[in-house]
Amino acid sequence: MTPTDSRPPAAAATHTASDRTHGGTFDADVAVVGGGPVGTLLAVLLGQQGHRVTIVEKWPEFYAQPRAVTFDHEIARILSSLGIDSENDPAIGVHDDIYYWKNAAGQTLLEVDWASMAASGWRTRYWFSQPDLEKRLRGIAAALPTVQFRQGWEATSLEQSEAGILIRGTARTADGTTAEQQLSARYVVGADGANSFVRKALGLDSDDHGFFFDWLILDMIPKKPMHFSPSAWQLCDPARPTTIVPGGPGRRRWEFMVLPGESPEELSSPESAWRLLEPWNVTPDDAELERSAVYRFQARCAETWRAGRGLIAGDAAHLMPPFAGEGMCAGLRDSVALAWRLDLILNGKAGDALLDSYGEERKVHVRHYIDFSMDLGKIICIADPAEAAERDRRMIAEHAVSNGVPVDTDIASLGPGLWRQGSAHAGELSVQGVVEANGRRGRFDDVVGRGWTVVGRGMTGVDMLTSRQAQRLESLGGRCVSIGAPGTDCDVADVDGTYTKWFDDLDINFVIVRPDFYVAATASDAAALRESLDAMFDGLRAGTFELHPHLATTK
Repeated sequence: MTPTDSRPPAAAATHTASDRTHGGTFDADVAVVGGGPVGTLLAVLLGQQGHRVTIVEKWPEFYAQPRAVTFDHEIARILSSLGIDSENDPAIGVHDDIYYWKNAAGQTLLEVDWASMAASGWRTRYWFSQPDLEKRLRGIAAALPTVQFRQGWEATSLEQSEAGILIRGTARTADGTTAEQQLSARYVVGADGANSFVRKALGLDSDDHGFFFDWLILDMIPKKPMHFSPSAWQLCDPARPTTIVPGGPGRRRWEFMVLPGESPEELSSPESAWRLLEPWNVTPDDAELERSAVYRFQARCAETWRAGRGLIAGDAAHLMPPFAGEGMCAGLRDSVALAWRLDLILNGKAGDALLDSYGEERKVHVRHYIDFSMDLGKIICIADPAEAAERDRRMIAEHAVSNGVPVDTDIASLGPGLWRQGSAHAGELSVQGVVEANGRRGRFDDVVGRGWTVVGRGMTGVDMLTSRQAQRLESLGGRCVSIGAPGTDCDVADVDGTYTKWFDDLDINFVIVRPDFYVAATASDAAALRESLDAMFDGLRAGTFELHPHLATTK
């Protein structure tokens, strides 16, 4: 008997377990264990390319309580590809404020830039309700005929072969009965959270960074307008370290550190919650307590993210404290990084070795945010008055020296993988500006398109690439466009000058952008561009980016 599904299940397979993992018929191209935002986004991206994806979620009902409340410009760019416009969506909030860190006396210790527009064309910070976003992602997935959900389906074992993976599990039906079932797929992705079954079943170890602090999370729904300035800040008071941030439109969040000797259970009671909110003039008369729960903030990252045809993503691969607002963001980046690789592999356009670069690239990137989050946590998670006083003295002095310049958080790059090391801006997120082409004006992604893209100035596409390279790029669904100032003879007009400035700053004329918006390589002349393109094409099979100048193709 099948568990609760969002659509009718596929016909039952008649193959044996051995057949189903040794080149026989598969129930899915990709099985995703975990139906949260990371797993659902991956399913959507693969489903949009026509791949068969089955999401299995052990809980019969999706979790309806808030968790993450903020995402950054890169996630806004990703969501835009699904038709979710973070600038104009009523379910997504914007607060153009600096993220302040203040001591008990109200003195500023640190400022983090959450107020500017990022180079990728979106604001540095947006606010939302995770259950609302997950519901929308599931709605997009449900509209795709090749994506299935199986709720109440708990994976219990994995059996792997050269051809695929067989998952065995227990399905809980709507009437409460259980049945043993199995699901075969060419690949399995574990997006099943911090206690990931898939990570353990694949034998992948997680590196613990030794960061453990318990915090009480209070999610509030105001009954009347509440105005806070700044909208997001940290109160670094050793008497009670506190976080005050938006929770998405119509919501606010407070987080209070559990002090040494306190009982997390007692602190999370409604009575205790309202006492903690009294200094903020929040009472049951003007707000609803949506959730009160104690979470342990941790920092952890897996060294290896792949074992054969099994991979991990999101919290299954990494955990970080929430102080930088990057935990869910990192997981959604995992989804995008996996999706374009699996798409090419499943279509026979790339070798299986391409998946090796997934973890190598992502773990370096995510460790930057883990370290940054821990550094922020070490600032606020201080309950000793003497230690806090020393912190205040040091940071106030440092803030004065910096003239109050906010910390820029947008500096992470990928680890070694399918991008040219030593090439300017390679391994980093590409910029995005306002352009015009074919009678349309808007962000580059919307006007020109997404996917593999070669952008050059001063040359037409015919002059940039060899005919063979143009064909190979087209086979990947890619494009090659020229860009220049409005009024010049180019495919795309650089309306706001973003690309002219970018190219000038880097002293380049060409850039290769990957489907995940990261730069594969830049070049100053067509010969270097062609060389990098050949290396990239070879890398899709070999899984690494290595230059072979003597193999450069000709027209």
